[in-house]
Amino acid sequence: MKYSKLGYLIIFCLLLPFFLTAQNQATSFDVKPRPSTTAVSIPIAPVLDGNVLNDEIWQTVTAFGELSQTQPNFGQPATEKTEIRIAYTEDTFYVGVVCYDARPDKLVVSDARRDADLDNTDAFIFILDTYMDSQNGFIFGTNSLGVEYDAQVDNEGQGNQNANRQQGGTIGGFNLNWDGSWEVRSEVGEYGWSAEFAIPLRTLRFQSGRDWGINFRRNIRKTNEIVYWAEMPVGLDLNRLSLAGTLTGLQLRNPGNLKLIPYALGRIDKDYAVASPTHKISGEVGGDVKFSVTPSLTLDLTYNTDFAQVEVDEQQVNLDRFNLFFPEKRPFFLENAGLFSVGSPGEVDLFFSRRIGIGENGSVVPIIGGARLSGKLNRTNVGLLSMWTEEVTEASVEEHNFTVARVNHEFKGRTALGAVFINKLGLQSDDFNRTLAVDGKLGLGKKARMIGFYAHTQDPNDTINAHSFKWQTDYIWNNWEINAAYTEVGEGFNPEVGFLLRSAFRKPEGRILYHLRPKDANAKILEYRPHISYRGYWNFDDFLETSFLHIDNHFEWKNGTELHTGVNFTTEGVVEAFDISRGKSVIVQPGSYNHVESQLVFFTNRSNPFSVNIRSVIGGSFGGTRYQESVTASLRLGDKFNSDFTFLYNNFQLPFGDFTANIFRSQLSYAFRPNIYIQGLIQNNTTNKLWAANLRFGWLQRANTGLFVVWNYNLQDGDPLNNSVIVKYTRMFDLVR
Repeated sequence: MKYSKLGYLIIFCLLLPFFLTAQNQATSFDVKPRPSTTAVSIPIAPVLDGNVLNDEIWQTVTAFGELSQTQPNFGQPATEKTEIRIAYTEDTFYVGVVCYDARPDKLVVSDARRDADLDNTDAFIFILDTYMDSQNGFIFGTNSLGVEYDAQVDNEGQGNQNANRQQGGTIGGFNLNWDGSWEVRSEVGEYGWSAEFAIPLRTLRFQSGRDWGINFRRNIRKTNEIVYWAEMPVGLDLNRLSLAGTLTGLQLRNPGNLKLIPYALGRIDKDYAVASPTHKISGEVGGDVKFSVTPSLTLDLTYNTDFAQVEVDEQQVNLDRFNLFFPEKRPFFLENAGLFSVGSPGEVDLFFSRRIGIGENGSVVPIIGGARLSGKLNRTNVGLLSMWTEEVTEASVEEHNFTVARVNHEFKGRTALGAVFINKLGLQSDDFNRTLAVDGKLGLGKKARMIGFYAHTQDPNDTINAHSFKWQTDYIWNNWEINAAYTEVGEGFNPEVGFLLRSAFRKPEGRILYHLRPKDANAKILEYRPHISYRGYWNFDDFLETSFLHIDNHFEWKNGTELHTGVNFTTEGVVEAFDISRGKSVIVQPGSYNHVESQLVFFTNRSNPFSVNIRSVIGGSFGGTRYQESVTASLRLGDKFNSDFTFLYNNFQLPFGDFTANIFRSQLSYAFRPNIYIQGLIQNNTTNKLWAANLRFGWLQRANTGLFVVWNYNLQDGDPLNNSVIVKYTRMFDLVR
């Protein structure tokens, strides 16, 4: 297909949401009134033990809880009763819930760790839109074990679903790695299970005198049931805050908030890459300060920033000529991360915080310290981040300052306009790199939107065509998911504090998906999801470097089993020869390679103690054949031990030579209690003959502080590379009550 013809297709898809919005106005889902409930001020706090039914304070609060199914039987009442109560004192927000269950002995719990995935367990989750802006929120959840699950949501959780992301991160509107300071307790009884949430107001960001948006979700796993308080159309979830209900009755004072979070760390390292390796003993101290300037605006200060307790990256193999994406996992950069995210997540990230303190080869560049001011002023989101890194003489890295200034004003109707300034400045030279950008979105009712950005970079090279932009429109309603976009990255665009999946391209893309549910309530199939998607990358000489047309159908059964069957029509245009085998001299020559491949994905019910996930891609590649197989076996023993064993197999049989590139990964965890755990990550990468082990013990206190013991060990080609033992203790002190 010619590039010019694709332009007509993209224009049609971009305009399609306007027609769909107009055609469905009369009967659309959002004409239903959103539910409302009232929070009750209570004189004393309830006893936080998980028992809601026998607490006199809770009995003074009126219960509600008419929840309806989004699956398996859309629109029908929940099969089990739920009672929800909401109250608050002068400094704490409380939610009490009773999840009645006829078979409490059949409750499914898969993991006892903080932030463990609740999708495949019996769980209760809610979202708070404390700004009442229908865009941003805080998520809290738990299961019958009392697990603490929390996250931040921005932009209603909507991000780019088409980027080639090898690992999930904080991008895309949903930040699971945010950890607030709060408590939850649960109890299991003959009636089912209950839970009590106590969330200090200083943990939240809110504007006094306003109602909040709120919604609740409950998972009932024995019937594979998902139910909501404010009904959700098929294809949407709790993050869709513009469809949430309303919480009234809040008379909240502005809480003071000043926290000191110091740490002390000791470590033993031995680096076998140097001559005469010896054990090196060292120590560090540092910490953070958190101060609420207003209830909705927070100042964070950090000194001698350390991330020793963070889980190491998962191994990846680069089987193409483009960049690999590794997600941000460091705690300081995770709070309000969505505020600073501008661009096309995973493909054109204008600000990528891993550029601060991590060198190009993954080496550590010490962070002296920094500050972040983030939050909201009325309907305007503001963010200012400034960090300083040390000089690393042996790596020829000078001292740098990194500054990001972000503003984004939200209008009514899911519409916003913003700008960002990103600056990297060498403190010992004239080196600099700047990115300036504007971005915005236009809400088309509650069903569709248009989003876009335009960015320009500056550096001492004074390059031309240093621009990038994207325009996207999408429609999600009435079982349809439709989106189309056009992205362009100029030859001179160079965001050194950002991430580019690839440089210098023009990219049209589109996707159409439909959720088809059988009308027969007794059918074993829950849903079919036929869909088609396309993306193509052209360089500025109108040469097609990548084309990917994907036609697929997903079959999801009510018992949790899924099967995805698809076919891919691909084109790879190679301009310069490259070694696809990363060292085995399998050199792909310039030219255009057109192929077809089959794709199969199968996984069993992930709430079972044992489940399997299989992904297979077989077809042509660079004039030959490739076999890409992935198998993950998950084993759960009770509610404490969880394990995943993954084998990634890549076999290329090309005209230029044959090779294999495999990764084995085992992830093990045992939770003694929800706040005490031990985790192990053992990986083998055959491409660089690397074995890597990471073992972490955590004894959590508030907001993911506490005691951490970390052991790292690496072998390459049978020889030790480096190993370390790290002991770190961090604690949170409230200086204002």
